[in-house]
Amino acid sequence: MTRLRAGDRDEPALATLGARTAGQLHRLGAVAGLSEADADTYADVLTESLGAVADRPLDLPPAATTFLSDDHTPVEFSLSFRPGTAPALRVLVEPGCGAGSLARNGRVGLRTVRAMARRWHFSTDRLDDLEDLFLPESPKGPLALWIALELRHGGVPGVKVYLNPAASGRKRSADTVREALRRLGHRRAVEALPEADGRPFLALDLGDWDTPRVKVYLRHDNLSPVEAPGLSRMDGGPDPTTVEEFFRTVAGAGARSLNRRPALTCHALTDTAAARPTGFTLHIPVRDYARHDGESLTRAAAVLHRHGMDPAPLARALAAVTDRRPEDGVGLISYLALVHQQGSPPRVTAYLSCEAYAVRPPNGTASAPLEAVR
Repeated sequence: MTRLRAGDRDEPALATLGARTAGQLHRLGAVAGLSEADADTYADVLTESLGAVADRPLDLPPAATTFLSDDHTPVEFSLSFRPGTAPALRVLVEPGCGAGSLARNGRVGLRTVRAMARRWHFSTDRLDDLEDLFLPESPKGPLALWIALELRHGGVPGVKVYLNPAASGRKRSADTVREALRRLGHRRAVEALPEADGRPFLALDLGDWDTPRVKVYLRHDNLSPVEAPGLSRMDGGPDPTTVEEFFRTVAGAGARSLNRRPALTCHALTDTAAARPTGFTLHIPVRDYARHDGESLTRAAAVLHRHGMDPAPLARALAAVTDRRPEDGVGLISYLALVHQQGSPPRVTAYLSCEAYAVRPPNGTASAPLEAVR
């Protein structure tokens, strides 16, 4: 990994983690059509959520080895594209990063969620019902609790939390997911989920969502493009040809399987009476199958065009995050995802790294350590 200079935009405020990520959020907000007032509000929320690490100078190493990003920045952005409208901006943050232990990390995250619930008047009952499963006294695994915010117009975001099914041990992760879904009322749908090599996340929508979801993320090692369509379990799911085409476009036309970083699928549950998920997402870690971010951007543009979406905002988003050339690194676009949800047209989501601490060199120029899941 190549060290990144803190002041790479000639802005003295970017010398701290909080100021850098808040600046990125402001510029991305303009891409997504947020007002200046909304961007100010959300930048403050992000800085508050980071706590003490927001003031940490960027010439120091990361406060903790979070696996939220390759360079251990505890913040990630994403843009969700739909036909005929501006992309929706989201930010993922690990509030407990730097807390000193996974248990304290989880407690900080839980306090942060509950403070958001008081501020924006939503219930945490569903999360509270799962606290013993995902936030035990001596948790295991690579994370405790992450918070994602969908940055909506008006200054009130959609809130979701990401939890670790391996909190009581990796061997118990399947049982943890099963029990969580039982408590949440999705007793039938759990039986429909496909086989997997791991269960990295369970996510909950909290607050104001049209159709709140429970999302189960699964890991699939060495997945091939012809196998990917068969992982959907939703009724009336995506056309297999569409899924395979997405896989081949993002991973590269010659990719026979994802033998570096694995693919993830997400299975959304919305109807407790249903026997099957109502949503399916395929996540491809494009950064491990492209030479550099210029190539990743070209592949993303092809996918967006294919689904009737304008790729121009994604190019502007990369410029909003960094002023380096896309060809000078790989990982600025970390994942591309194709999202299918019953009753809605397909969406495409691009996940963007902050690169607060390092830029991963183009593939083939130097070796770089990879995380097990993300």
